[in-house]
Amino acid sequence: MNTEKYLVRPDKPIRISDLDPNDSSEFEGKKKAGQAALKELNKEIEELQELLYAEGKKRLLVVLQAMDTGGKDGTIRAVFEGVNPQGVRVASFKVPTWLELAHDYLWRIHSQTPRKGEIVIFNRSHYEDVLAVRVLNLMPEEVWSKRYQHIREFERLLVDEGTVVLKFYLNIDLEEQARRFLARLEEPSKNWKFNPGDLDDRALWGDYMLAYEDLLNKTSTEWAPWYVIPSNKKWYRNLLIATIVRDTLVGMKMQYPAPPADLEQYYQRVLEMVQSYEEKEPEEE
Repeated sequence: MNTEKYLVRPDKPIRISDLDPNDSSEFEGKKKAGQAALKELNKEIEELQELLYAEGKKRLLVVLQAMDTGGKDGTIRAVFEGVNPQGVRVASFKVPTWLELAHDYLWRIHSQTPRKGEIVIFNRSHYEDVLAVRVLNLMPEEVWSKRYQHIREFERLLVDEGTVVLKFYLNIDLEEQARRFLARLEEPSKNWKFNPGDLDDRALWGDYMLAYEDLLNKTSTEWAPWYVIPSNKKWYRNLLIATIVRDTLVGMKMQYPAPPADLEQYYQRVLEMVQSYEEKEPEEE
């Protein structure tokens, strides 16, 4: 799959209206074939995540941003199915607490970034501080407009210190969002996910798209790139993101730590232990 076509390049500004959220052009098969391919990617990601944890030197930060119903939760479940929870963590950012508001806006973000050997997925992120803050007029432009540079330099700091940063905007359209709202209302098990306030945000769709275009164009960098993922088709969204995550982990060129010296000696000792237990086991009748 050519995932590069979904990359936002620093020297080539994009317009969200030019990007098709129904696109599935980089996979020749249909939905069932895509789901089967995802299962294979899950196995690879699981193995690579174990390697990342075992090596304990590198870190991966995955940032997910989307409009309401864009599929952040579904992406996390589908792409990271089967990984060891000891080395993978999800951080969600909701309305700031009084303690978080008492600090700079990146304080709560920095404390959730990955440790060595860890993958952290941001379900929403520091980008809310140039999205909701801007669209809902929570702060004046002279405040939030400075944050693009803050964020670029913050992410450069993370990368310079050994963190690989991947950022995904899950691109859906108004029609698909309406269908997903309806699904939440029609299925009792999903009723809890429906928030009437989401309809207020939907009325501001055009303002949000302008805000997203600005952040994508101003904060997609060589060290922390954005991908705009067509997300009307959930299976294709999952397949694309899993492919990029897999390829990124492979590119990190990780290695298992060297085994203890004289490994053969320890092998013989443990083998003798096991053999001694087997000798004591009663024979089956």
